[in-house]
Amino acid sequence: MDQGKLSRIVAAMNEQDMPQMIISDPVSIFYLTGTWIAPGERLLALYIHVNGENHMIVNRLFPQKKDLGVEITYYDDIEDGVEIMSQFIDKTQPIGIDKTWPARFLLRLQELGAGSKFVNGSVIVDTVRQIKDEKEIELLRISSKINDDVMAELVKYANQGYTEKELNAKAREIYAAHGCEGVSFDPITAYAGGAADPHHVTDDSKGKRGDCVLLDIGGFKDNYASDMTRTFFLGEVSDRAREVYEIVREAEARGIAAAKPGNKMKDVDLACRNYITEKGFGEYFTHRTGHSCGLEDHEWGDVSSVNEAIIQPGQCFSIEPGIYLPEENLGVRIEDLVIITEDGCDVLNKYPKDLIVLPFED
Repeated sequence: MDQGKLSRIVAAMNEQDMPQMIISDPVSIFYLTGTWIAPGERLLALYIHVNGENHMIVNRLFPQKKDLGVEITYYDDIEDGVEIMSQFIDKTQPIGIDKTWPARFLLRLQELGAGSKFVNGSVIVDTVRQIKDEKEIELLRISSKINDDVMAELVKYANQGYTEKELNAKAREIYAAHGCEGVSFDPITAYAGGAADPHHVTDDSKGKRGDCVLLDIGGFKDNYASDMTRTFFLGEVSDRAREVYEIVREAEARGIAAAKPGNKMKDVDLACRNYITEKGFGEYFTHRTGHSCGLEDHEWGDVSSVNEAIIQPGQCFSIEPGIYLPEENLGVRIEDLVIITEDGCDVLNKYPKDLIVLPFED
């Protein structure tokens, strides 16, 4: 296991008076071991105790060929994996449980009386994962650089008569060509009314002159996610659309300026939200301003108006204000990922944010 990351988790466990915990999330297990294990419906659990007596329970279907830095006990499908794991747990102490662990395993563990109290332990790993080390930051930079390149290629197809679904498929094709493991979420490739619906499901719509085109895309490169949104216009842009676009762009700039150590996560949200409200569009900014990003596109720790958490160096999160006007078939969102530095933030995305009108032939 990565001893630096493990030591940070153990320190956090001691601070929270949590002597032992179970980590079952394959992403968090990868974070600590550098190995992906996809157990499907089967039990997978990494048991950690602050005294260093750590253990992993893995089904025999997933034999590990390299040393993960922790003792492994294998079980097969006719054995009770939870009962085997319970033998390593101190039944006299509280135990933290990963939020992703299926209830069928937790209930069985409770039946066995393995632990004096069961608490949500996810905040421990989630908090540690929020602060990226130098290697992680470099991987995030690389992933975002590729995302810039993918956006530059994808936008060339946005005015070529593609449907939203075809544009979505083109995005996946471009990510694969850039050596990405896949997309970090289902690409949002939306025209007009689709862009005005933050929950829009990509369909067979095509763009027409004057429509906005919203491209919200991201990929996985070397396991780390990217995420960026840009909004373009086909052929022409109305004064109304231009006004909305410039408000969103300024709102995002204000959010970026507020993203610095010592501020609260809510300060970033409110920097964007208050400006949009001041301009008369507050009710049309219908979602939080951002989310943490790393091994997953959406990690724990959001940029919302109620998040009192203090921003710290090493955090990576999105800043993505938007204005959505369904009755006008207009939606604008601009999104970048930022890394928090010692005195501010570094914007990972370099793709331009000037209003761009794409050539369009009717």
